[in-house]
Amino acid sequence: MSTNVTTLSNGLRVASHAMGHLETVSLGVWVASGARHERPEQHGLSHLLEHMAFKGTSERTAQRIAEEIEDIGGDLNAATGLDMTAYYARVLKGDDHIALNILADILLNSSFDAGELDKERTVIQQEIAAAQDDPDDLVFELAQEAAFPDQALGRPILGTEASVGALQAKDLRAFLAEHYTPEAMIVSAAGAIDHEKLVRHVEALFGGLTRRESRGEQKARYEGGVAASARPFEQSHVVIGLPGPSYLEDDFYAAQVFSGLFGGGMSSRLFQEIRENRGLCYAIYSSVWGLRDAGMLAVHAATGPDRIEQLAAIVAEQLNDIAGDGPSAAELQRSSAQLKAGLLMALESSSVRAEQMARHLLTYNELIPAKELVARVDAVTRDGVRDVAERFASSVPSVAVVGSGKKSRSQAQRTADIMTRTPLRAVALGT
Repeated sequence: MSTNVTTLSNGLRVASHAMGHLETVSLGVWVASGARHERPEQHGLSHLLEHMAFKGTSERTAQRIAEEIEDIGGDLNAATGLDMTAYYARVLKGDDHIALNILADILLNSSFDAGELDKERTVIQQEIAAAQDDPDDLVFELAQEAAFPDQALGRPILGTEASVGALQAKDLRAFLAEHYTPEAMIVSAAGAIDHEKLVRHVEALFGGLTRRESRGEQKARYEGGVAASARPFEQSHVVIGLPGPSYLEDDFYAAQVFSGLFGGGMSSRLFQEIRENRGLCYAIYSSVWGLRDAGMLAVHAATGPDRIEQLAAIVAEQLNDIAGDGPSAAELQRSSAQLKAGLLMALESSSVRAEQMARHLLTYNELIPAKELVARVDAVTRDGVRDVAERFASSVPSVAVVGSGKKSRSQAQRTADIMTRTPLRAVALGT
């Protein structure tokens, strides 16, 4: 297996990881542009742009795009995130040039036909409605909005029915020209791939792109607060968010190890104490995410509306215990082993490897070998986990509650008070 990176003269980078035992290849284009790059009047544009990429170009109709990739047994998809948008495919060995040609066409030559745009706006508005009907989606959206109010980071990636309805083809073209610049793009491939051939194909397809100065992203500003929806559901969903380290901070891996032993699996403290010992919920878990300038720990559970405060008290108790005494040696070892295993198992997938290379180049400007990632996990100590737990415990939380009807907002406020033992600013959010 070999890994290579080539930078074209226009700044676009090409990364590949040859996996000789595979008969398929995963490849795509990752762009350092996502929902956080949108101005208020552009809310939902990144996601709409991703959808419209598949709705026809000057060379292909939407049907032809679908038929051409499926003619070779491949699949084509895309995803929009806060800081990145990905367009990717998986095909059989030897068909990577066909997939790359389609990807280049939909990125460089999309027609943004008015009729297709009208239809896709309606499709996305239905997607937004579906998210509002899903308490899991809704509670995380509200927690994000409470954490980063009045910022692109705090707005739903999908947009709103009104914001998506107002977007026009000229808005898509302007955003594309401003943010889809070659130095902000990575072509990444893993599997049965030849790097030199890939570079030649990328040069032929994307070499005509010229460097342009793009508008920078708004710096993240974590505030915290409470948010709720008055819509009733069968269960009450709660998310407790706490600001954490970014990808670029030294203690990011300590935060991941902490999250694993705190609420990452069946042996974690939250699962054992809240699910197994108390029977307060079916599932509870914690996760950590990070960007270049922000990060957050999120604890999520669904339970009866009369049990939220009891559940929150145990979360606070366990967090403060780790912040004070640190984890046990066994907890540290177990969580580190789970993190390393998850990392290495995931890298056996060509699609995960292609995405990881793109993210590393866009985040760190270099590829980080798996051995170094494992070494970073191994370097996490009990004191490091205790320090990051103390950081979480001393922070202003972001709490969202969905499902308790009109009681949701007061429950969110009381949960925040339990986590801090001091009154929090109440953010006027939710429906």
